[in-house]
This record gives sequence, structure tokens and C-alpha cells, in this order.
Amino acid sequence: MTDNHPTTEDRPAATDDRPVATDDRPVATDDRPVAIDDRPVAVDELVRVDRLTKVFPAGQGTFGRRRGAGAGVRAVDGISFSIARGATLGLVGESGSGKSTTGRLLSRLLDPTAGTVTFDGRDITRLPSRQLRPLRRDIQMIFQDPYSSLNPRHTIGAIIAAPLRVQGLASDSGQAMRARVRELLELVGLNPEHYNRYPHEFSGGQRQRVGIARALATRPKLVIADEPVSALDVSIRAQIINLLDDLRAELGLTYLFIAHDLSMVRHLSDTVAVMYLGQIVEIADRTTLFEHSLHPYTHALLSAVPIPDPASTRQRDRIRLHGDVPSPRNPPSACRFHPRCWKAQDICRTEAPPLADRSPAGSLGSSPAGLADTAPTEPRGPSPTGRPDTPPPGPPDTTPAGRPGTSATGSPGGPPRHQVACHFPEERTVI
Repeated sequence: MTDNHPTTEDRPAATDDRPVATDDRPVATDDRPVAIDDRPVAVDELVRVDRLTKVFPAGQGTFGRRRGAGAGVRAVDGISFSIARGATLGLVGESGSGKSTTGRLLSRLLDPTAGTVTFDGRDITRLPSRQLRPLRRDIQMIFQDPYSSLNPRHTIGAIIAAPLRVQGLASDSGQAMRARVRELLELVGLNPEHYNRYPHEFSGGQRQRVGIARALATRPKLVIADEPVSALDVSIRAQIINLLDDLRAELGLTYLFIAHDLSMVRHLSDTVAVMYLGQIVEIADRTTLFEHSLHPYTHALLSAVPIPDPASTRQRDRIRLHGDVPSPRNPPSACRFHPRCWKAQDICRTEAPPLADRSPAGSLGSSPAGLADTAPTEPRGPSPTGRPDTPPPGPPDTTPAGRPGTSATGSPGGPPRHQVACHFPEERTVI
């Protein structure tokens, strides 16, 4: 099966009563900022998360006794961030870091243990089920597996029409409902004549487009994309990412984009947050994070990104972390990354580092006295350009990286906000 991707000009506008991006209305552009943590912002904030925590109860063993010690599995542990309207926040980290749980907490598919979630100026943390139903119209989710998230017994027409029917957004007339579903199918690049086909008759990329059409049916303000391309072939991933990017510009959507593929995150996201074992360890605008990262864990992630240039690959450090990610049921004390960190000192084992502002106003780029930066790198060959193995740190970047005239906190003309949870942050050129 083919997986055609129509141009934006071929897509019809949505027909419900919500405003739609047109040629005479400004839409989201590359200037979309994302606010970080608790700093006043000059933009329209759509989502704010404050000290959000989710603890899953420990499993029960024989006779109902809880296995092991501890209160449960801390999947998400006190994270805070905010997303401006029309922006995209990328959430990255290893499996088990709490990314998907964070997305489900924002959509209220899971109830938080502690903390608050504010959406469009309204606290939705403890809303009862009856008040959550209208909220579902504004918050939708794209799931990772495009097949298991679709009912195989229903046609794609019935699947896409379901949220319209539940929310009362379309006429009860069968003809009007079919017309609306066909518009959505064309919007995501599928043939409207496939209305009566079943999910198994489509390719993986086409099924994911069906899932995107279902998420867009209610004209949401926030779309949570939980690894929407990880189950797809490489040849299809770019098509889906480009589709999401086009839809964001066309409809003014706000994304929480969860992914493993850092190249996809860099392409789509305005700001990137790195999670490790339920906590955010670094957050910054995408250019700052990819080119001036400070946390050792971020360095290790970036060093694993493939580069389509053999010469550049030979010149960069490949940082290999030893050991597995610790269990969130019994996380390490203080800094959770210290058992795998090559820069760990005694303070890392006794005192948890706060998520502190490390914007270029201060002095970074050199290690504290007595701290050797000995990352576990792979051996490399001699540099054909004569450059040293580790480039010397450059001067602080005092301009808003990647967003001229706008900072990561939404303050026009100010320096970007770069937050890191590390006792010894150090800029390291990785890619």
C-alpha cells in the first residue's frame, strides 16, 4: 500500500465552530516559545505542570502482602514545566524514564498522586469524570502503536466518527457525519473513499494517519503524541513528522511530543526536556540543548545520535553508560544519575541537585577544581583536521539560540532559559 502525503493546499479546512488558521490569521511559526518552570512569561500559556508526581502502588504477593519495601513505583517524581499556546515541547529519555506516564497524566488518563496540572488557566488535576468529558474535546492523544489503538472490528469511518458523536460535534445525520469524516481523512492524506475499510487493510503509516485524524476530530488545543513514529518504518517516519508539523502550522496546535529519536525531536520541537528516572534533568530550547547541553546524561544521549558523515563520526566522542537504568521502585539517593555518571562526586550521593537556571549569564564550560571530565568514550582514530579530541569550551552564548528575538521563556529579546539538575554542569560538544 502507498502512503501518500498531500500538500497543505489540498487539505480542506475544518467545518466546526472553532476558529481555523487562514491566510489572514497568524498561525504558529518557528518563534513559538515554551515557558520553563516558574518564571513569569509574556506569552499565552496553555499548559502548566507544577511538581507533578505519580506513584503506582507496589504489587501484592501471597496473602495480599506487598512485595519488597517502599511505598510504590515513583514513575513521575515532582516535575514542573509549561507549554505556550502553539508551541511544541519534546520529551526525551530512555525507556522507563516516565515520559508516557507524564503524557497520560496531562490527558487525565491517569490520576496524579501529587502536584497540579493547569490547562488553559483551569486546574484540571482533580476534575471528576463528568467534568472531564468536555475537557476531552480540547486534549487528545496519539498513541504509539497505530494498530492496537484502533478497534479492528470497526471501520475507520466509525473510529474517526466516535469522538464526534460522543462530544456532540456533528449532526446526527449520517450524511453530515460521513462528510466530516471524509474531510478529516483528506486532511491527513488518506483517500476519503476508504471510509468503509477496516484497520487491517491499511499499512502502518496509514493506520497512524487514521489515529491522527481521530485525534484531530474534535479540534483539540493540545495534542499529546506518545512516540507516534517509533512503530513505523524509517521511510514512513519522516512523512508522519512532516504531517504533524504541517498540521501544527495549519491548525495552530500545541504538542507534547514524546519520542526516543532525537533527530525527530530536533525537527519538530521548540523546546526539549530530558527525563531520567521520573525527573527532568535538563530543559532548554532545542538549539541550546543540542549544541550546548550541560548534563552528562544529555551528553550520552546526544552522542548516540547517528551522523551521516563518517569523518564527523570518527571525530566525536561516543559516550557509553555502564549498567542499566535503576528501578523507579528503589531509585538511587540524591542525584539519581550518579551510579552511571563518570563525573559523580561525594555530593552527588548525598545531596539532590535542584533544577537550576544555567542560562549564559553565569560562567560555564569548565569543571570545578579537582573534577576530571573522564567520560567513558570509545577510542577514536587520529583527527585528519588536527583538532584536539575534546574541543575547548567557547564563550557563553548570549543570544537566544534558535529563536531570534524570543527567549525560551517567552520574554522578547531576553536570554534563553536553560535549566539543569546537576552539581557539575559542563558544556560539551557532542554532535
